[in-house]
Amino acid sequence: MAEYDLTKTIIPYLDRHLAFPLLTHLLESGLFAQDQVEAAQYELAKGTNMVDYIVSLYEQLNPDSEVPEEFAAKREKAVAINEQLQQEAKAVLDVIENPDVAQALRQDKNQNLAYLKDNYDLTLEQITALYNFGKFQYTYGNYSGAADYLYHFRVLSTDADLNTSAHWGKLASDILTGKWDVALEELNTLRETLDARAGATPLSGAAAQSQAHAEPLATLHSRAWLVHWSLFVYFNHPAGRTLLLETFLAPAYLNTIQSAAPWVLRYLAVSAVLSRRAQAGGGTAPVSPRVRHAIREVVKVVQLEEYQYADPVTKFLKELYVEFDFEAAQHQLQLADRVVGNDFFLSEFREEFLDNARYLISEAYCRIHQRIDIADLSARLNLPPDEGEKWIVNLIRDTRMAADAKIDLEKNVIEIHRPALPIYQSVIEKTRGLSIRTQALGAALSRTGQQQTQPAQEQPAVVEGAR
Repeated sequence: MAEYDLTKTIIPYLDRHLAFPLLTHLLESGLFAQDQVEAAQYELAKGTNMVDYIVSLYEQLNPDSEVPEEFAAKREKAVAINEQLQQEAKAVLDVIENPDVAQALRQDKNQNLAYLKDNYDLTLEQITALYNFGKFQYTYGNYSGAADYLYHFRVLSTDADLNTSAHWGKLASDILTGKWDVALEELNTLRETLDARAGATPLSGAAAQSQAHAEPLATLHSRAWLVHWSLFVYFNHPAGRTLLLETFLAPAYLNTIQSAAPWVLRYLAVSAVLSRRAQAGGGTAPVSPRVRHAIREVVKVVQLEEYQYADPVTKFLKELYVEFDFEAAQHQLQLADRVVGNDFFLSEFREEFLDNARYLISEAYCRIHQRIDIADLSARLNLPPDEGEKWIVNLIRDTRMAADAKIDLEKNVIEIHRPALPIYQSVIEKTRGLSIRTQALGAALSRTGQQQTQPAQEQPAVVEGAR
């Protein structure tokens, strides 16, 4: 399943430190040769100050070679720079950690800078030492320390560009230390900052003309990076999948995904599948219309972007909701199960995804049929008859389907008895049902026609390819 691995596609949108967990996962999954992955780790590590890690990777790749002298020199240089930056940052930290200073600081950053300048002779340039030390700590893997210094810098600094850079560094540090609640707050703050910049009033005159071309591209670039970084948060935070749907289905970010990162549709599709059964089960937590109709919206986008990106996860939704081909959906689900299991972000949700996908198949199948053979439905769910019967019984009992479905275990069938509706609603439902059945019939006839004409098309294709 290496052809469906997205690691090489995603890494260019990540900081190199965020890429290390993905490469470690590749080693564990065995999708690629160990020496290839270790070589990639080494190339990434060379751009950091994690000297001990670099040396260990070098020794793994070159067991018969001595460690080059340059690594010892790199370590000495890193230690010297760290001591210098620490001293510069300490001078600032000693002032701002003073209880009197902490009490005197206000929301207005300019007022705070004036206070620090007048009373402690502390300038913006000196405050930047917090940023420099935090950034350097990040380069050698002290993510907790980096987060603290970047936070203190951001509280005081009025430099918009450095503040944005500190936002990114703080988010990466929170991700790498596994502080998911804090990381979610940082992610939301950074997204608001980027969105505010995108919606800022443009300049007038000649400056506006040059900026007009650069700003949309810069915004698209920043949002593409944010989308990829957010995957760490959304697939580790308890509420992450719902929040992912809220964010990625928003017009600005959906446009970013379609324009710059169509492979993110895999994560959007999985999140939509994971959210579906919870809604059908009648959970008490309210969901927005965007989340409630996520499957429908995702299917539209998957169908629209199929020419750019498709994998077993997106194909499963297309076969189920566009083609109404339950056999093809069953096949794609088998492949999607393996794809999800091998994906760094999704592997923890493999069983939940499979269970929810089976629910979607059952739901779609029951909407088309009124009398359902349990053995047949079990086969479409990739389950043995006994296990399938138990699964279907539990499904009907635990969801809203219980109101309409009756199980006859003697005949081994499910009968769907939908309650009588008001006339106008009955017309709507019958029209909707007729539309679904017509779509399904049309898709089936189309497939039959393709199968009948396929043998006549195969030989010319081979001949043409051989010329």
